Amino acid sequence: MPRLPGHGPLPRIHDTALDRVVETDPIALAGLYVCGITPYDATHIGHAATYIAYDTLIRLWLDAGYDVSYVQNVTDVDEPLLERAAATGVDWRVLAGEQVELFRSDMQALAVIPPDHYVAVTEMIEPVAEAVARMLETGTAYRVDEDVYFDSAAAAVASPWHLGQESGLDTATMLTLSSERGGDPERPGKRDPLDPVLWRAARPDEPRWSTVLGEGRPGWHIECSVIAQELLDIPLTVNGGASDLIFPHHEFTAGHTAALTGRDHARVYSHAGLVSYRGEKMSKSLGNLVLVSGLLADAVDPREIRLAILSKHYRSDWEWTDAVLASGVARLADWERWASAASDGEGTLRDELREILAADLDAPSALDAVDARVAAGTVPTLGDLDSIEALLGIRL
Repeated sequence: MPRLPGHGPLPRIHDTALDRVVETDPIALAGLYVCGITPYDATHIGHAATYIAYDTLIRLWLDAGYDVSYVQNVTDVDEPLLERAAATGVDWRVLAGEQVELFRSDMQALAVIPPDHYVAVTEMIEPVAEAVARMLETGTAYRVDEDVYFDSAAAAVASPWHLGQESGLDTATMLTLSSERGGDPERPGKRDPLDPVLWRAARPDEPRWSTVLGEGRPGWHIECSVIAQELLDIPLTVNGGASDLIFPHHEFTAGHTAALTGRDHARVYSHAGLVSYRGEKMSKSLGNLVLVSGLLADAVDPREIRLAILSKHYRSDWEWTDAVLASGVARLADWERWASAASDGEGTLRDELREILAADLDAPSALDAVDARVAAGTVPTLGDLDSIEALLGIRL
């Protein structure tokens, strides 16, 4: 990433919990946690859109003069992965490893700055188990048979968190989403139907680890809470991910961190929109996926994919179509012709892009600003091209 003269403004992004745009406000170091993939069917365009959104945020922080510590997990043991491994007859560890490597190569092709820490859940079993044991001791967790659940009501008394704080959803909506997104609100013995599992005791034919809690494996939300605490200062500057993680995942990740630390999990909760394909949300369960690796295999330039994604605001829900990709192809061709005449000098594009992108990562308007110069026949400078690469991730 080229280093540009001077410093850009501090980026402002939308905070889901407050429902307004706020300054990201790092304290010396910008701490970013973005939830990673469950490693199967990687990497689809929905994944790419999320990670390009937060790549833009990182670029703006670096340009503003801040150091960044970026953590991303990989959920390499979870029900969907285990189900896919069983269905395909592939060992779950082999499937996870292959998909993680594919994901990382796709991100590299798309010029996404890699995390400083890329952490598999299977690397963090003991710290998670110890955290759950502490929650049992403090009364913010309880057992149902051999499994351990989070006590939402107790955590609301003992910490700054309360259920609905991050998502702003009503109980009926939360119950619906819990059923759809890995929860078990119908399970007898729970103190609240919404309480999520923290530790799943060993089941036949499932991965298991021996820990202070006995044999088993972590629940979904606690893994991100513990990984974030282990590697970043709490509260995080920004906790990010796709909008389908708002509830239950980010809601309860925040609750677990508050129960364990007495502090908020993050200053800002940020979410990227969802990408659909052929009228349905692009998802692994539906199988309506457009894979980055497939596009690359068809000789699509990764810069064309990145430009196509950047043409949609990161918070919007949108649909991937041939026309969206075609817009990226045409735009790159226009920009390359324009860039071929570049002359020495700093240029004036840098400050324009900085101001546009700092306003809630407005990449579509930033692309329009470059398009306007191309259309006007303004001769670019090498400084203009550096600005496009540094801030938009497009090398010309």
